Amino acid sequence: MHKAAIGIIGASGYSGVEATHILAAHGQVELRLVTSDRWKGESVGRRLGVMGPVGQLRYAPLDQSAELARECEVVLLATPAESSLQLVPGLLEAGVRVIDLSGAFRLQDTAAYPAFYNFTHGSPALLAEAVYGLPELVSRERIARARLVSNPGCYATACALSVAPLLRAGLLDEGSIIFDAASGTTGAGRKASEDMSFSEVDEDFRAYRVLRHQHTPEIAQTLAGVAGRAVPLTFTAHLLPLKRGILVTAYARLAKGATAAEARATLEKSYADCPFLSVESSPDAVGLKAVVGTNRCTVGLAVDATGHDPGRVVVTAAIDNLVKGAAGQAVQNLNLMKGWEETLGLSTLRGFTP
Repeated sequence: MHKAAIGIIGASGYSGVEATHILAAHGQVELRLVTSDRWKGESVGRRLGVMGPVGQLRYAPLDQSAELARECEVVLLATPAESSLQLVPGLLEAGVRVIDLSGAFRLQDTAAYPAFYNFTHGSPALLAEAVYGLPELVSRERIARARLVSNPGCYATACALSVAPLLRAGLLDEGSIIFDAASGTTGAGRKASEDMSFSEVDEDFRAYRVLRHQHTPEIAQTLAGVAGRAVPLTFTAHLLPLKRGILVTAYARLAKGATAAEARATLEKSYADCPFLSVESSPDAVGLKAVVGTNRCTVGLAVDATGHDPGRVVVTAAIDNLVKGAAGQAVQNLNLMKGWEETLGLSTLRGFTP
């Protein structure tokens, strides 16, 4: 049986490590390339405990990525946005399809990059070509045909999945949506810093990048796409003293005449054919333990029935920031690009609790 040659560039970061584990067990994939300056020359087995042929694969240095990637059909880029911006044109020119896990091709407006990513975007044509890889909201056919898929951000995934069906159906009014989101520390990446040290994070809870987080324009862009209008929003990220997982709580108001039953039915119908989405009985039933280690997203909705805030709707959503928020979603997109079953390599993922 033919297996597709796949590569991971930037394979020693948290998302790259997660992608390596998933693809090592993927029945249709030959993981042919992993690159990392940090681990160059070492084996995947030595670093990750993976056995078999993948365990014998050795990490190549990053400066050899472009040349070695020519042997691959699809490459996952788990690199910083600036690095992805440099690598993508050459990979596409060589006939290699790309799934970029960075933010380099997420925003359609080049003017947003200096403010939110601290660089000037030099490839507007590729921005126009890139397909945003959120299968539950974006045409799966577009993803399947794409040369370049921009994998969504972790926060952006959870926020969009919480309210997008309601916006698409016109069930939310045009006022501001507020997203309170909390993530485990792996969302900040693997680079060491004092703020991310155990002593600083343990037993603490705090907001960060308030009103300037790079996922804000991405969320706004996605919601505008489904609503057909600009959607005012406030997004606030918080750091949880946990390794992984994201919980989002979204606050909005129902449109005039919309009901709680209609809103719940819309979520259930919208996600009925989505293998990784489940609508829970209420926001109280949405938590991290059920999703961490998996590619799942759980969503729950409640509408005020007390009379204290008539029309208020609250939606919660939970994902694993490294799986559905990064590597798992990338593999989901890879499956679509290769014409495979969408759940391949992902349906058996599981968390470990207790």
